[in-house]
Amino acid sequence: MPDPASPVVPLRASLHELGLYCADPLRLADFYATGLGYHFSRDDHGLVGIARERRLRILPGEPKKLGYAAYAVESEEVLSNLRDRLRAANVSTETVDWPGFLPGSVRFADPDGNVFLFGQSERRWHELAPPGSLAAPTAHRPARIQHVVFASTDATRLLDFFVSAMGFVLSDRVVDDAGVLRTAFVRCSPEHHSLAVFAAPENRLDHHCYEAGEWSLIRDWADHFAALRIPLKWGPGRHGPGNNLFVFVHDPEGNWVEISAELERVSPDRPVGNWPHEQRTLNSWGIGLLRS
Repeated sequence: MPDPASPVVPLRASLHELGLYCADPLRLADFYATGLGYHFSRDDHGLVGIARERRLRILPGEPKKLGYAAYAVESEEVLSNLRDRLRAANVSTETVDWPGFLPGSVRFADPDGNVFLFGQSERRWHELAPPGSLAAPTAHRPARIQHVVFASTDATRLLDFFVSAMGFVLSDRVVDDAGVLRTAFVRCSPEHHSLAVFAAPENRLDHHCYEAGEWSLIRDWADHFAALRIPLKWGPGRHGPGNNLFVFVHDPEGNWVEISAELERVSPDRPVGNWPHEQRTLNSWGIGLLRS
């Protein structure tokens, strides 16, 4: 942990970009271009997609694995404090320059091997796209990339890393009848969660999520998916933790993709919530997919 004599700057950040490994990058890019409105181009790191308040990089590799999760911090002070926390926790880090971030971002991995990038955003995301590339209506439809969720064989260890080494704040936990942690939701902003972990038989990416903002916009996204013959795999529903409305679809690699609305906003002194491991926790409206 950081030196107790030093002031601790709260981790304030937002999900900025994800990298997804896949078996067929062009097929996956076509899905996200058509379904989520991304405009893809190539840079030195591969295929990068940009739309309104969302960035996604497609990487060749093992399907259903996360290449990295990149978070944008509010200031150099926050980034410096994160480096101090990681150093005190004996986490190996490297300083990197990454597209969309100012020079000097920090890259590291959690105990499961999930790679993180934290840095200061270079400028507004849509300004990075080529002129005229956001002409498609879907590209302008609100859907801010908001959180990513991991499955882990040791959810308790991963939660401790997120809180102790990285500085996330625990919002809610889900435990089974034996008191074993099954799910944890952590935040680095006023929104209920910016990251989550599920207990599972393997370490993998569970899903990533886009916040549409209002319930009526989820309706519009569902109509858009229907027009493309992309079926909803779960929802509409309402999560217990976070109280957000949701629908889920699958991309061609089988990754869960969530469109969310009205995610709970919390105060810094909000007590940690405890939820039972049951279907109603995952969906107060009906069937809950107990993936953990």
